[in-house]
Amino acid sequence: MTSVAETGWGEPLSDRDVFSPSPLERRKKVKETVAQYVFLAMTLSLVIPVFAILGYILVHAWPVLTPRFIWENPRDFMTAGGLWAPLVGTFFLVLISLLVAAPVGILAGVYLNEYAGDNWLTRIVNLAVVNLAGVPSIVHALFGVGAFVLFAGLGRSLLAASCTLAVMTLPVIVTSTREALAAVPMSFREACWNLGASRWQTIRTIVLPNSISGILTGVILQVSRAAGETAPILFTGAVFFTPVPDHGWQAFLPYGLGDRCMALSMHLFTLATQVRGVSDELQFGTAFVLIALVLLVNSVSIGVRTYLRSRKRW
Repeated sequence: MTSVAETGWGEPLSDRDVFSPSPLERRKKVKETVAQYVFLAMTLSLVIPVFAILGYILVHAWPVLTPRFIWENPRDFMTAGGLWAPLVGTFFLVLISLLVAAPVGILAGVYLNEYAGDNWLTRIVNLAVVNLAGVPSIVHALFGVGAFVLFAGLGRSLLAASCTLAVMTLPVIVTSTREALAAVPMSFREACWNLGASRWQTIRTIVLPNSISGILTGVILQVSRAAGETAPILFTGAVFFTPVPDHGWQAFLPYGLGDRCMALSMHLFTLATQVRGVSDELQFGTAFVLIALVLLVNSVSIGVRTYLRSRKRW
């Protein structure tokens, strides 16, 4: 409430409620509201186009999105049929590259964060890891041709393509592992050391269990990246078309390590640029399945991260 009183000089004297905001507080509130709506507009400017693109692809792909489209192999010179052969090839490429990159990347991150000292050699290694994470995928493809196809004698094969993908994803796995390990409080390590635990016992029983959410998040996100890459496998192991059995165990294990394979990203590129007479529905259906696979992997990573973070000890 505001009251007005007369002073000795005949001037009004007003008392402001102590709980009402001052002009400075009102100006700060206005600025905060403006900033909130600006950030909301920025977020919507990113989210709305994504949903618009996904909706556009879904509408055009809807006529072919059936279970048969997933389980059937391409036929009629890839102008009809489904995606089973390239889908299996994508799973093989991602799985083998993960088996190669994850152990090396995690162990390298553990060494750099827990064992390596702060010297010029370590700084050079860290700089190299950061720079490798920004190298274009086509450069990794050319490296894979030279290192695995020619020098290692693997030829254009599933193994050569998987190793190329592993090299491409390795820097991000190393970086995410280091950041996850660095997030564990140093007091946890000091408490273990004071109890007589060795450095490896501390890492194995305390540091790794409390950083596993960040490590797995980095690894799973690289799985989605590997599934969508085209250039690294284009020159090292992907093939235009290869027949895959429709039935039996060979339908699920159609490729050997020395065989060339189909992949979803390469298959989409081929349909869009190399094959005549392909319907728009088939192209959009392939694109939607690839995007859905990437979104599924990312969703799994978010769910795993949320679950593991809820089990942290701090």
